[in-house]
Amino acid sequence: MDEVILEAGPLNARYGKVEALHGMKLRVAPGQIVTVIGANGAGKSTLLNALMGALPTGASCAGEVRYQGERIGEWDVEERVAAGIALVPERRELFGSMSVIDNLRLGAFRRYRAREPAWDDGLERVFSLFPRLQERINQAANTLSGGERQMLALGRALMGRPRLLLLDEPSLGLAPLVVRGIFRIIDELRTTGVAMLLVEQNARAALQIADYGYVLETGDLALEGPARELAINERVVESYLGLGKPALR
Repeated sequence: MDEVILEAGPLNARYGKVEALHGMKLRVAPGQIVTVIGANGAGKSTLLNALMGALPTGASCAGEVRYQGERIGEWDVEERVAAGIALVPERRELFGSMSVIDNLRLGAFRRYRAREPAWDDGLERVFSLFPRLQERINQAANTLSGGERQMLALGRALMGRPRLLLLDEPSLGLAPLVVRGIFRIIDELRTTGVAMLLVEQNARAALQIADYGYVLETGDLALEGPARELAINERVVESYLGLGKPALR
């Protein structure tokens, strides 16, 4: 990876006396999908929150984070969003009583507040990626299916025209058929040039679309390498893929 949009590490994160990350390092290049896989509790969500500057009160993070070559460790969440970093959280955090279109427009609120012309011009792209959302444009978010809510969360993030998209467990709670559709769309997003850091328990699905991967185990970086190589690594196959079958692309 010669050109780098995000470079972090070594990162250490703590919740009080409990260390959640120890010496984590990673790099993401423009237009690349990088995945971090690991079991529940491995520190994956902590990593994303540390990169976003969104660790909860009482937690702390030490280490360097560079975005487009600039140190951003002291930036707050709003500054990182304004610079082009967007997080799609595990819980999606939609406004349930608001319509699909209003949730999407909220994703472009920073552009609206900055008085950018055509601030909501991302709607056409979002609807081309997620036609189902256009069909439900005036429907309340809390009436959508799980898969539709994940589409809405992704679409809302894209409305801000991010350069780096942080995805926290996009397959969580979704049926296998829906998961395949979500990951197909994530794979398509690479054609837009947006870089993606994908945190995911579903190692098989993540490694099938990623370019490069990191394996987190109880806060430590256990393995890293091209996703195709990790998918046939014996340790990864036995621990994360199940049935001893490699995840071939």
